[in-house]
Amino acid sequence: MQTGTRLAAVDLGSNSFRLEIARLELGQIQPMEYHKETVRQGNGLDADRRLSQEAMQRGWNCLARFGERLAGFTPGQVRAVATQTLREARNREEFLVVAQQILGFPIDVISGREEARLIYQGVAHLLPQSDEKRLVIDIGGRSTEMILGQGYAAETMESYRIGSVAWSMRYFPDGALSTRSFEIAEIAAKAVLDDALTAYSRNHWEAAYGSSGTIGAVADVLQQAGRTPAEGVITREGLDWLRDRLVKAQRADAIRIEGIKDERKPVIAGGLAVLRAVFDLLGIDSMQHAHGALRHGALYDLLDREENHTDVRSSSIERLASKFNADSAQASRVGRAAVHLLGQLLPRTKKAERQASERHIEWAARLHEIGSRISHADYHKHSAYILDNADVPGFSMHEMHDLSQLVLGHRGKLRKLETRFGDELFMRQLMALRLAVIFCHARQDPDIQDIGIVADPGPAPGFTLTFRSGWADAWPQSAHLLREEVLAWQKTPWGLGLVQAAR
Repeated sequence: MQTGTRLAAVDLGSNSFRLEIARLELGQIQPMEYHKETVRQGNGLDADRRLSQEAMQRGWNCLARFGERLAGFTPGQVRAVATQTLREARNREEFLVVAQQILGFPIDVISGREEARLIYQGVAHLLPQSDEKRLVIDIGGRSTEMILGQGYAAETMESYRIGSVAWSMRYFPDGALSTRSFEIAEIAAKAVLDDALTAYSRNHWEAAYGSSGTIGAVADVLQQAGRTPAEGVITREGLDWLRDRLVKAQRADAIRIEGIKDERKPVIAGGLAVLRAVFDLLGIDSMQHAHGALRHGALYDLLDREENHTDVRSSSIERLASKFNADSAQASRVGRAAVHLLGQLLPRTKKAERQASERHIEWAARLHEIGSRISHADYHKHSAYILDNADVPGFSMHEMHDLSQLVLGHRGKLRKLETRFGDELFMRQLMALRLAVIFCHARQDPDIQDIGIVADPGPAPGFTLTFRSGWADAWPQSAHLLREEVLAWQKTPWGLGLVQAAR
């Protein structure tokens, strides 16, 4: 990206939605605007994990205002991510379809571990460079992320379904505050977080940092009350003092403590209980509030995605393929063939969009056989299942599902992908991948230099594949598989025709 390019990140959190607009200056991100709205979408989830209409409307209203600020931005300049509430919501697609239209940009629902990775990236980039081993904690509305890392590298990441909104609703109902409520809430938090004891114990880190939300609010309160040894530092003594002040207020709406804003009052008790539990469980004496957060990590991730060698998704794909001992030589030849064919199917696509599509199909090729590690029979189904259920750094849940669908469809009947038949780009990628697998079925480099394929102009969607005279005689097995492929596509709204070029 060029110096002066504007970038934006949107964070759809469980408690607040945030918009950060920045400018790229000599490889560094310089903040320009920051907007935050308390949407409290997390408390709009009912017992069946469905977002209420009111909660969705609050979110849409906020995104409409954010969308106005993003007028003039291109898709490559904006990254919007959604976290725990939309991970949980059974009706998230209902919300997202409207939300993306209103915002004007795609919204990625990211996994808990991917959220943790981006949080660490945001924190690390806004801290002085150091080789210290860092523990980073982020207590959000419905999830808490823990990360161990060094420099810009996040090494251990986890997300727990525990946060300020969820804990306030469960253990401080109607805003009632008491010593006993805090005790119960902290015990319950430790029960969830006990799993972190081994990986995040005191001997694994040198300094503790806290990001965003609850931790930022607590740091502000303690700073204004003079209950901190240095700016932004949270101590056990400070947490004890704040708990006592909240208990003295008895009710959330009666809190009168400088630094606690009205919108924070309903959720401060739950967040504080979780933070106290983290301090006790991990043996933290003091924690430094860090200014970096998820939205900053999303901005730097936009930069990293510009180049394949800095895109964490590429290295994640390689690690996943290696983990399942995928045949790298076969994956490479299928990938090369698929990219060659896809290039013919995307003749007028903009360079950046074409490169993104090619990278996507290369990843699908790299992973299409990982399910063979489980069983050769129906291996494509096992491969797809792995991709749909794996936490893969750099990828949103939607991106992983798209890869899963391509891998699922690279062989066998096409009706299983009926819901994707209306997606023109996906169908072109799928055709390129299926043909590449056919041409490489003998696990040798294929003879496809004279193979041509085009998307039919209509009215019915379809494809026409052209091969030179004599090709079918030279490669009879591949020609047979192509005729079988024609039959497979006849059972869809799309079609595939084979044409032998004139001598």
